[in-house]
Amino acid sequence: MKSADTYLNFNGNCADAFEFYRSVFGGDFTSQMKYSDMPSEAPKGAEQSKRLMHIALPISKTSRLMGCDIPENFGEMSGNNFHIYLDTESNTEADKLFAALSAGGKVSMPMATTFWGSYFGMVTDKFGIQWMIGFETNPQ
Repeated sequence: MKSADTYLNFNGNCADAFEFYRSVFGGDFTSQMKYSDMPSEAPKGAEQSKRLMHIALPISKTSRLMGCDIPENFGEMSGNNFHIYLDTESNTEADKLFAALSAGGKVSMPMATTFWGSYFGMVTDKFGIQWMIGFETNPQ
């Protein structure tokens, strides 16, 4: 396997979310397409044509964060049964990412050293995406 990437679905605010993620992680989008870029079988409507069909942002050497705005005729396709886990290189990097992702969001577990020996925290960002951020202080 080459990689396992995370693909997020949004309801019209994918561009805003990915600008936010670019401010957190840095880098440049490797692809970005709107529904208006599609051939004639694309979802129709002025509002739909502004939505993102696909966007990708590398967030590490091997991982990409990708997403799209779900076409209106697909109905609701969101879920809260997952977290994106960021395995960091240091406490400092963990704190930096946690602070950035927490802006406008909701902290469910502040960054702290845990009983299992990790520096760890959990946050839901302002777009409703759940994140776990950790630094393995005692890797097994």
